[in-house]
Amino acid sequence: MPDDAALSAAEELALARLALTEGDLQHAAGHVAGALAQAPTLPEAHETLARLAAISGGGVDLFPLDQHTYVGAAVARAHLLAAAGKPADGLDLLAAATGYAPQTDWAGVPWVIAPELTQRVTPEHVARILMQVCAAVPDPVPRAGRPALAAYLTLARNAVTAHPEHALLLGAASALARRLGEVALAIDWAARGVRAEPTKLGEVWLGYAYRSAGRTREALAALGRAIEHDPDDLAVYADIAGTLADNGRLDEALDWIDRALGRDPTFDCAVHTAHRLRYLRDGDVAHLVALADFIRDHPDDTHEHGDLAECCRGRPWLGQLTPAGGPVAEALRRVAAEGDRAATVRLPTPPAPSALRTITGAGLRVEVDGDGSPEAREPRRADAQRLWRYDDGVPVPAVPTPSVAAADRLRQLAHPAWPHPPAAYDAAVGLATLELTDLVGLLVHPPEPPATAVGRVLAAQDPTLWVRCVQVWACLGLLHHRTDEPWDGSTRRRVLLDLVWGVEDWVTEAALFALVTAAWVDPAVRPDVAGVVAGRIADAAAAARTRPVPIATSLAHLALAAPALDAETRELAAALIATAAPVPRPRNPLTRLWRRLTAPLRRP
Repeated sequence: MPDDAALSAAEELALARLALTEGDLQHAAGHVAGALAQAPTLPEAHETLARLAAISGGGVDLFPLDQHTYVGAAVARAHLLAAAGKPADGLDLLAAATGYAPQTDWAGVPWVIAPELTQRVTPEHVARILMQVCAAVPDPVPRAGRPALAAYLTLARNAVTAHPEHALLLGAASALARRLGEVALAIDWAARGVRAEPTKLGEVWLGYAYRSAGRTREALAALGRAIEHDPDDLAVYADIAGTLADNGRLDEALDWIDRALGRDPTFDCAVHTAHRLRYLRDGDVAHLVALADFIRDHPDDTHEHGDLAECCRGRPWLGQLTPAGGPVAEALRRVAAEGDRAATVRLPTPPAPSALRTITGAGLRVEVDGDGSPEAREPRRADAQRLWRYDDGVPVPAVPTPSVAAADRLRQLAHPAWPHPPAAYDAAVGLATLELTDLVGLLVHPPEPPATAVGRVLAAQDPTLWVRCVQVWACLGLLHHRTDEPWDGSTRRRVLLDLVWGVEDWVTEAALFALVTAAWVDPAVRPDVAGVVAGRIADAAAAARTRPVPIATSLAHLALAAPALDAETRELAAALIATAAPVPRPRNPLTRLWRRLTAPLRRP
């Protein structure tokens, strides 16, 4: 690997040619690998590689494989192997590179797309390559990612032309074509494969192709035939159930999944699908919690599932931060939409501390018509830690400013969306080494947003979102503080309870979400957390009878996300949501931004 990873492909090639002139083949190989990593189809890179091969007697040994092989070196070795008469081995390395970085066109070179390649590689090997590529990419592949895989589709076309009756090849080619949006071609190839040799796998490929085309009846028929070939393949039962559910036939879907569970109640695909479908049926978060428990207790599932993330996506607190409610948030969104940064915002009552500091921090003037309820400025419990003090009615932080290192660490993690609560908990482990004073300080001294495109948009369009992100992730960080302490007497529990019962503020929501997340990941704390949630919702509901409680709706959504909550509290939470104003939705042109921001968080 070249020492300077920032070198351009042209610079790498210039250095490679210089090294060749000096007879330094090892350094020349490193620079050629660097060029191929950045521009794998660049003709000049392949010309230099050919020159290196000619000088070194083939050049394969200049690009050895080990557990730390640079991708550019693996690609160079692939091309040299093909030139040496071993194209099958070269295809293996290119497919591995595609698995490493599917968005890069590693295979778009003449020898891969040449029709004669199919006479030098067996159809079984081509089928395996196509299946390896399919396993590395989403289904379907987004349009922007399809050009990087076009060479594999050309390889599939050439192979099918050369071997028109090879069932395995036809099925694997169908799988790739389906992922690349060539649905009609996928159906044709899969159907030809089934006619050539009826098998379970062939029928599954055909069923998937029909399903992608929206031909549900044919898809279900093909999957049904797959079960006739192998009644014990419960993954196909789950596929049928998923297909039925996607078409609104939930009762039939549940019947199929119950049949699968009757054969094996621990089969991972069936369990995941069952919990997802039951949640779709009644909306009870208990199904998702049970699925999270299953995932935790079965870390060695046969493959990755997305059912839990799919159910949580876009749902308040299950998969994303709930937009702030109340007049301050509404005013900030209105100002952002109108572009008037010099506006004066008139409010009926003094806002909560985080909201007031956010709106003034955005450069807006605030005028308050009334005094509001004095109790809204006081902690809900007298012994709760105070994050603010008031100077002439203005909230001032009562805790120290966090360290620069702590602010930087949190800035790297804070995001308004997560796949599901356990994933958010896992992501927050990066805050485990922060001091308690730093984590608490971040709640009232939020750092500036990151210097990224998303960070700049967050700050400009809806400052409430960034502040709430910081508070949520700081509280998730508190869950990782001194985890060696037993929960009941732990520092993390005590501090989070203080925050939950402090003054009504966005911090209240963040702290309660952290407790709810703790209950998701640790069944032992669920009764305790359920009691806290019930008490806090009851308090908010009682206060809302006499004065506005801007966080009440969000707290109600949090309650519905909490494990093991009693039925009476769930009914109270549902009633609070039903009687509240609709959850604020971003206004155009912010709708697309919100969707982008709340896309599932991916761990590196």
